[in-house]
Amino acid sequence: MFYEARQFSNNGPLVRQLEQRLAQFHGTTHCVTFCSGFWALVLVIKCLALPGRREVLMPSLTYRRMGDVVSWAGLVPRFCEVDLRTLAVSAETARPLVNEDTALLLGVHPIINCCDVAGLERLSEETGVPLFIDAVESVYETFQGRKVGSFGRAECFSLHASKLLNGFEGGYVTTNDACLAGRLVRMRGFGFYTPDIVQEFGMNAKLNEVHAAMALAGLDSLEVQVARNRGRYQAYRQVLAGLQGMRLVPFDESEQSGYKSILVELRGDWPLTRERTLDLLNAENVLARAYYAPPLHLRPTDYPTLSGPLPLTERLAERFMLLPCGHFVDENDIRRIGALLRFIHAHASVLQGEVFV
Repeated sequence: MFYEARQFSNNGPLVRQLEQRLAQFHGTTHCVTFCSGFWALVLVIKCLALPGRREVLMPSLTYRRMGDVVSWAGLVPRFCEVDLRTLAVSAETARPLVNEDTALLLGVHPIINCCDVAGLERLSEETGVPLFIDAVESVYETFQGRKVGSFGRAECFSLHASKLLNGFEGGYVTTNDACLAGRLVRMRGFGFYTPDIVQEFGMNAKLNEVHAAMALAGLDSLEVQVARNRGRYQAYRQVLAGLQGMRLVPFDESEQSGYKSILVELRGDWPLTRERTLDLLNAENVLARAYYAPPLHLRPTDYPTLSGPLPLTERLAERFMLLPCGHFVDENDIRRIGALLRFIHAHASVLQGEVFV
């Protein structure tokens, strides 16, 4: 379609079609696409942050580059604790840190399930601080039966190749705020209001037609992908059942879920450290990864950050890891991973030393 239209970029026909379908999918009136989720986050933060204030209140147990996003927007991350049950920011963990310099509440959905959006919306209403939600891992999820995408002032999603909805690369924002959507459209296109008038702070952050075409194909196959993900999750649940010291973090099956990622917790009776366990798995080509470690308040940065003691976050950052998932992982792979984990558990006393690859 874009080839026939001879329009590769600049709000082409497939980008417009994708935005229309995504707004309908999430139950919102507006969707604005971008070249990446990163720049979508930056530009929305620039739009929503309260003027004259500088702090963005956000969890420390989150995506490793989230503090960078806030800094690119010219603001300062203030890190807060997370809820033990959801592993996500909540109204209770954020409320004590809201102050006269808080410009924005950044709610971030964890990799499994959702943060307490209802509580954060109430906190936003009580304090007058806008709520923006990073939902890059939650494209298919619902919260209290309502599709993620229409909460807060806006929500941001990723079209990166690692996400459930894959556009090779890209991102998008959903909102019911027409003024915000209009500003974002101008900001992603250099800030131009007309071909000769610059009206907004802007950059070139437009999604092109190739990425839009891939994302549209992904939308068409989304239900098939979710069904496959559910099968992998159920296979992991079976092979990890009864494995002492390891807990598969469950999806909330009372809600709609994409079942994309597999997260496990290493409990006190797991015989090895998380890092040692990852070394052993990686040495056998099982590409497991630490979950959000180290937390952001412990990372050195070239920009200012604010944080008090976050003991719960620090404990949680040592206990979780992500196991292989995705289209190229089948149930035979999962059974082999389960068998390897049981071997590691059974022979932990002789697996404390160096890994030889």
